[in-house]
Amino acid sequence: MPLAVYVLGLSIFAQGTSELMLTGLLTGMASDLSVSIPRAGLLISAFAMGMLVGAPILAIATLRWPRRTALLAFLAVFTAAHVIGALTSDYWVLFGTRVVAAFVYAGFWSVAAATAVGLVPENARGKAMSVVAGGLTIATIVGIPAGTAIGQQWGWRAAFWAVALLSLAAMVGVLTKVPDARPTVTPRVRNELRALTTGPVWLLFGTAALTIAALMVTFGYFGALLTDTTRLADRWVPVVLAIYGVGALLGIVLGGRFADAHPIRTLTVGITGLTAASALLALTAEYLVPVVVLAFLLGAFGFGVNPVLNSRIFTLAPKSATLGAAGNVVAINIGITIGPWLGGMAIGAGWGYPSTAWLGAALGTAALAVVAWSHALSPVTPQFGKTRGSEHIAEPARLS
Repeated sequence: MPLAVYVLGLSIFAQGTSELMLTGLLTGMASDLSVSIPRAGLLISAFAMGMLVGAPILAIATLRWPRRTALLAFLAVFTAAHVIGALTSDYWVLFGTRVVAAFVYAGFWSVAAATAVGLVPENARGKAMSVVAGGLTIATIVGIPAGTAIGQQWGWRAAFWAVALLSLAAMVGVLTKVPDARPTVTPRVRNELRALTTGPVWLLFGTAALTIAALMVTFGYFGALLTDTTRLADRWVPVVLAIYGVGALLGIVLGGRFADAHPIRTLTVGITGLTAASALLALTAEYLVPVVVLAFLLGAFGFGVNPVLNSRIFTLAPKSATLGAAGNVVAINIGITIGPWLGGMAIGAGWGYPSTAWLGAALGTAALAVVAWSHALSPVTPQFGKTRGSEHIAEPARLS
């Protein structure tokens, strides 16, 4: 695997830490900003909203830019947004910085995904994306617990300063290791958009949105569930989040191993496990031991589908590398937006934190139905051997 792919993964780690660390900081942020926990939870949705808008806009705006130049520009704005966020005491200014940071993070994801798959052979795309997306898993294992611990020790603003420093380090890595090359073929926006207007592509986007919503509706309030329902002391919350992260790392490694050869099977197993773990968490949220075990399983199954969700678009729409990746980012962040929003509504209605896990089980069931629909529509097409088209679809030459 080229070193540049790992650099992109580490850059996602820096930015992904910011994306996810709020789950362990919500209580302190709500108190400091004098808002309710559900309202503080909207800062998670604010980030997802920025990614929803940023992915298509920046993918089109930078379509002809040298990729390293685009990546560095995105990281610079991301860093500045976190400096402003760390300095402000106004909820809406902080909300705005979250949207801006996410806006450029979405652009980074789109360009980084296209760059990574262009650096490897066709049959290694899932593995490459598992490395890039693995940065988000490392953020779950290291960044989120560390951010939570920093927030508990020195306040949530210190966690924002830490993310700004990590982003500066990521800029150094991108500058020195990622090739500053333009696409070998000048892309046309109309042609890329046309490649995305197929049933399988939209079913993939639907699967991504529902699956991520199923995970985030629970994870967005998991720290609060641990302290409010499970009655876990604050100092142990980072430990449980780290266990979740270990499960996520195992899931993304295994998912990356099977993503290229068995995408539909990987999706089915992962989403089924996520749905079952969510239902069990709703039933046992008051008991520490099952909650800890289920935290691990949520991470494993939730992230196990990640390599397929991130790489399959390059198989289904090979002529739309950057915009396809942007569409995938949009779909994923629809899920990240819907999940915490639904969870906040359930909590605000007085249904308690376990209700978020029930919602996760319902959304996971819906995602499985979309996967089954996609599988039923897939033709038989050979690739790397004679297999069903839902498992393999013929691809063109390697992208660069």
